[in-house]
Amino acid sequence: MAPEAVRAWQDDLRFMAREMERIHKNLYHSISRNEFAASVAALNSKIPVLERHGVIVEMAKIVASVGDGHTNIYPTRDDKIGFHTLPVAFTFFGEDLYVRAAHQLQRPLVGARVLKFGDFDVHDAYAAVRTMVGHDNEQGVRYWAQYLLAMPEVLHALHITKSIDEVLLTVATSRGEQRVVLHPFAPVEVMSGDTVTLFNRRDGWIDVRDLSGHPDPIWLRHTGEVFHFEHLGNLLYVQINQVGDSADETLAHFAQRLHDEIAASKPEKVAIDLRLNRGGDGTLIVPLVRALIQSENIDRTGHLFAIIGPATFSAAQMLADALEKYTNATFVGGPSGSKGNTYGDSRKIILPNSRITVRAAIYYWQDWYPAPKRNTIVPQIPASLTFDAYRNNTDPALTVIENASGAESMP
Repeated sequence: MAPEAVRAWQDDLRFMAREMERIHKNLYHSISRNEFAASVAALNSKIPVLERHGVIVEMAKIVASVGDGHTNIYPTRDDKIGFHTLPVAFTFFGEDLYVRAAHQLQRPLVGARVLKFGDFDVHDAYAAVRTMVGHDNEQGVRYWAQYLLAMPEVLHALHITKSIDEVLLTVATSRGEQRVVLHPFAPVEVMSGDTVTLFNRRDGWIDVRDLSGHPDPIWLRHTGEVFHFEHLGNLLYVQINQVGDSADETLAHFAQRLHDEIAASKPEKVAIDLRLNRGGDGTLIVPLVRALIQSENIDRTGHLFAIIGPATFSAAQMLADALEKYTNATFVGGPSGSKGNTYGDSRKIILPNSRITVRAAIYYWQDWYPAPKRNTIVPQIPASLTFDAYRNNTDPALTVIENASGAESMP
């Protein structure tokens, strides 16, 4: 790295550390001041021998060490970072990592289970990228790791692969174990932080669920909408993909419409789906919670359900916390991606030379009692999305709810 570039990155590093201490609500809630300072000093001395992407990854590791989900550097949210992706999209289903989708040039890989990145098995590769992820719990790591594992710059900087231009992947397919070399394909797509876009279709790509011949499950049909509801037999299905107002309706108005619909149609059950919800404005949740509480025929065990998963985060976690505290909702799905007591509401720090964005949490939210022994909401009815369910376009969580016969069947 040229001397002027070294100085610019060292200036950015010092600026980052100083601003994080100034802006974060409590920068040292999980790491000591001395540990943080030591990691900054260590990177400062290493910068001269690192490549650009190596510096960025090491900075991300420092930021992630603060220990909360709103303090981070994420390549998926910053085009100034300029990392690339492989022509495949990875997704964790349980402990296993799959090629959920691929560009049409890599169609044979769609549905393959990933075994290794270079000489690293998936467990070790995951452990390496985990160090880059600011998180509230392990579900938060899983959500972001599947993106990072598809970035050649990340894999190279973490010494998972030996080259930034060639990624050796070992996969298990119906034809047996195979090894394939993949190359950087396109710049990382910058995405919104408030709604999951992981499952959105992309032009020229094949998703494994496209091969089933069955229509998308209901939870994947309206990913572009902020909120909506519809009747599925005796179930009123309510999907809230973002805690916010849509372009033509406020969340408060939607909540009133939902209340009126429940009163008029008298469904047997209502399911509130938060699986694609990454947050928004937590101050907007009260009218929705109130609408459910006031629907007394529904706010009963076995009649009101909340579907959550590893992507349920931030203001969506606050909504889930409120449903847990104030309603009789039964939770279905997988553990949430955050917790009731955590640091949130990040603010941007723009580094002066690279213009890269660092985010730091500025508030502490306490929705649970001061000393909880948990770091997630664990559903009373586990119904996580499996690979077989996904590729067959079925929905274990909604199936459980539709088959529930009432309060007597609840745990």
